[in-house]
Amino acid sequence: MTLMGQRIKALRKKNHLTQKELGEKLNVTKVSVCCYEKGTRTPSLETLMDLANIFQVNIDYFLGNDIVVVAKNDNNVTMKMAKEEMEFITEVRKFNSLYEKLIENPKRTIELINKKLR
Repeated sequence: MTLMGQRIKALRKKNHLTQKELGEKLNVTKVSVCCYEKGTRTPSLETLMDLANIFQVNIDYFLGNDIVVVAKNDNNVTMKMAKEEMEFITEVRKFNSLYEKLIENPKRTIELINKKLR
């Protein structure tokens, strides 16, 4: 499930809507809503705008750009990221050697982690 899909599903449930009901509000099928939530289909820009209006959130929320992060050494350097990404980075930074490995070779480190988790 993608971040966008997780967020659509969470907002739908928080607002006590079924997939069918949300689909009716969006003029799409229940299957489309299911696919958005699973991440197998990406909503069109128009549908994203409708989702943002229905749930009263900014489109950036669905795109994972909901937090502005400022560089430690330079207030002029900023980027937007998802709250979940920031939480992950904060947790990884607690383990300095793992953090350094991720910075050096992210792909290889993730492969090693996946291998250990299996």
